[in-house]
Amino acid sequence: MTKPAAPPLHLYLIDGSGYIFRAFHALPALTRASDGMPVGAVAGFCNMVWKLLREVNAGERPTHLAVVFDKSEDTFRKAFYPDYKAHRPPPPPDLAVQFPVIREATKAFGLPSLELSGYEADDLIATYARLAVEAGGRATIISSDKDLMQLIRPGVALFDPMKSKPLGEPEVLDKFGVTPDKVIDVQALAGDSVDNVPGAPGIGVKTAAELINAYGDLESLLARASEIKQPKRRETLITHADQIRISRRLVALDDQAPPPEPMDALALDDPDPAQLTAFLEQMEFKTLTRRVREAFPGVPAPAAQAGHAGPEGPREGAAWAEAAGSAGPTDDVGVDYERYETVSDLAALDRWIAKAFAAGVVAVDTETDALSATASGLVGVSLAVAPNDACYIPLAHHTAGEAGRDLFAGAEAPPPPTQIPTAEAIARLKPLLEDASVLKVGQNIKYDLGVLARVGVRVAPYDDTMLISYVLETGKHGHGMDELSELFLGHKPIAFKDVAGSGKAQVSFDRVGIDAATRYAGEDADITLRLWRVLKPRLARAGLLGVYETLERHMPHVLSDMELAGVKVDLAVLSRLSGLFSQRMAGLEDEAHRLAGKIFNLASPRQIGDILFTDMNLPGGKRTATGVWSTDADTLEDLAANGVELARVLLDWRQLAKLKGTYTDALRDAVNTKTGRVHTSFSLAATTTGRLSSSEPNLQNIPIRTEEGRKIREAFVAEAGHVLISADYSQIELRLLAHVAGIESLRKAFRDGLDIHAMTASEMFGVPIKGMDPMVRRRAKAINFGIIYGISAFGLANQLAIPQSEAADYIRSYFQKFPGIRDYMETTKATAREKGYVETIFGRRCHIRDIAAKAMNQRAFAERQAINAPLQGAAADVIRRAMARIPGALAEAGLATRMLLQVHDELVFEAPQGEAEAACRLVAHVMERAAEPAVRLSVPLVVEARAAASWAGAH
Repeated sequence: MTKPAAPPLHLYLIDGSGYIFRAFHALPALTRASDGMPVGAVAGFCNMVWKLLREVNAGERPTHLAVVFDKSEDTFRKAFYPDYKAHRPPPPPDLAVQFPVIREATKAFGLPSLELSGYEADDLIATYARLAVEAGGRATIISSDKDLMQLIRPGVALFDPMKSKPLGEPEVLDKFGVTPDKVIDVQALAGDSVDNVPGAPGIGVKTAAELINAYGDLESLLARASEIKQPKRRETLITHADQIRISRRLVALDDQAPPPEPMDALALDDPDPAQLTAFLEQMEFKTLTRRVREAFPGVPAPAAQAGHAGPEGPREGAAWAEAAGSAGPTDDVGVDYERYETVSDLAALDRWIAKAFAAGVVAVDTETDALSATASGLVGVSLAVAPNDACYIPLAHHTAGEAGRDLFAGAEAPPPPTQIPTAEAIARLKPLLEDASVLKVGQNIKYDLGVLARVGVRVAPYDDTMLISYVLETGKHGHGMDELSELFLGHKPIAFKDVAGSGKAQVSFDRVGIDAATRYAGEDADITLRLWRVLKPRLARAGLLGVYETLERHMPHVLSDMELAGVKVDLAVLSRLSGLFSQRMAGLEDEAHRLAGKIFNLASPRQIGDILFTDMNLPGGKRTATGVWSTDADTLEDLAANGVELARVLLDWRQLAKLKGTYTDALRDAVNTKTGRVHTSFSLAATTTGRLSSSEPNLQNIPIRTEEGRKIREAFVAEAGHVLISADYSQIELRLLAHVAGIESLRKAFRDGLDIHAMTASEMFGVPIKGMDPMVRRRAKAINFGIIYGISAFGLANQLAIPQSEAADYIRSYFQKFPGIRDYMETTKATAREKGYVETIFGRRCHIRDIAAKAMNQRAFAERQAINAPLQGAAADVIRRAMARIPGALAEAGLATRMLLQVHDELVFEAPQGEAEAACRLVAHVMERAAEPAVRLSVPLVVEARAAASWAGAH
């Protein structure tokens, strides 16, 4: 018996990007009831896909089907015309956060999705349509996009899903006045303001159609343009011929794009009803869920919920949203330590893993034997799936332990621990911790990511309660778990010293008794989950979900990878510098003794104060609360500015002592003996403005403008066969000030690549830029940067060593020349007073605590904070956006370069020598476009990327 012939290939290509925007704009602003997450576009997309699948099943069923998406705005078209789509506004934040979820919706429907870097979705549609025809089949494009009308031909049809009607040659003639094969020529002449396709000025679609129909095609028209009778039309075509040809290249779809999937991978099959209903239930689409269940009777309720992970990070699913519903301090059931379980065998571990899959969300916390995520050993893991439903999995406790035995009165010493071997436990936990269907929740999860990465686990997707709190209330309070627990749950967690002891009696966690460890670790996971349930829904309600998704959520993985990579230091350079600093300190010590007329300890503030303000009777002395003279940096700077040489010597000695103690000595001790590298720890929620900080060791505060600071950077080197790359934003905060304050003269100077400080000096002091006195430029530079920080006449006078009256004149003149800056400052202060916070251009809120303080000095400091925070915060936001994109861009380019350090406006990389040039170009390209598409800056961002054997050489 012969098999029936396979049906001829019929490929359906869904314009996914078109679906998304139509769905978003066609429906009201829908949000998920449980947490307020925007889901309008997701709902519209799902309904349109379901409707299409029902219709094709009722009629002639296609053999193949795919959904096609745009991957990014950086396509080959921008390579030859950078202004392509330059004026298109970024998608609204409540739409942007839905993009990754829509891709997950596509997977839930069992449909392949196609996207390709460097190409638009329309190019892929053109390519697959060609391949279908060449294979003897046909293609139907599901879209109403006019740009796709150029593809209509025998074997390729267009179908409008909104009107449920085919679009053929009659519709093309009605739209463009020409047949489909001439649509490109008409578009090239008419241009497109939305996509910034220039076209021919003054020629619209109607005139373009007349010209193309008269002359046959675009090249013939341009070749015979001199024959056209209308003078204006003739001159336009002749003058703008090159521009018109570029426009044709822009609008012509490339049907030779490399197909990301073979045609066989697009074969159509029915969706998995359990997977689809799981997704729809998670999104809380009740009507569509019911329809799917009616179409597939007998579908069981899903045991594990399908989650949403995408380029910007995961989103909550149904079980996740349910858990994040209305929990709060009022309905918290209280912490019951007795209900926490110690998991000591594989059967119990498997049971907990199944519970986590069923819940769809699990809080995770790791316990280690040291503070460093890059050097500590994993001691245990705790999980929580609901309040009081938590467990601790001990892995490496060395003894039953005595620490923690008195945590509860009458507790007996625990028996020797029974533990699952670490390798076996990790093998069981790894699928759960890496599964996209389960959201992992952590508090400062960057630490846990680093610890687990070192045992082969790449945790995803995840939420971080510390970062959620940071986004919601930056500057209002701390974001540690204990503080958040007391603030939002009214519960004070067990302190580490209560289980591990304190001072000299403190033991590492691997020596803590299992019972005490279970209570402590189980509570960590339990409280973290409760905090997530309270805090996560607030993001959407406050309009800050997009800030969390785009600026914070990706950072734990990025920074954890950087910390694990570390950076190599040359111990010989450090030793040489340490000796050099010691010699110079000794010389300064002798000089200080000579100037004071006596021997004293330069490290003793009390002795210094007595010499300056008692022995020497210098003016300006202030006593501290303990009654001793203050000798802080400001005091010494004031004295030095007034000609007190001893104060200058003391400042120089302190600077060298700090560099020696903090860097040349401490860095040698910080080298990891196993990796031979220094692994700093970055803090994500430590500043009001979003800037990162680092510790153990602190690499953020190495002086950049002093000779000593540059020498220390010489000790940071690349591995053999590699180089270090320093990529630094040029004057980013001044550029952002020009953009935010709308200072057109500054904007133009930046766009024209002028020396901004020389330009400012010329504007202020009326001197020509050419041949300018360097001191005049230095003064303008000090004012430019000082204005960002709300500098006072007193502060500027100290900085430039000029009278305060002269400094006041400079500042007054500055505001006269750039009144927009004064307006910005006053408006910003008023906003801070009204709202209690200011915002960056990316929506990050920076709360200003003392903006309404009665004390003038407190209020003045808060006002300076308010002025600076939107600028410094925006700069921090830009570099975070860059850091999130760079690892993927490097991987996509096939480069082995890796990111090592972030220091304010600078990123440091390690690259194989052979790819340094390519890495520099790529990194600079990503960094310079990091603000897009969220913000279209009116000034260019400029990045200088250099490669060298050491950090000093690259900087």
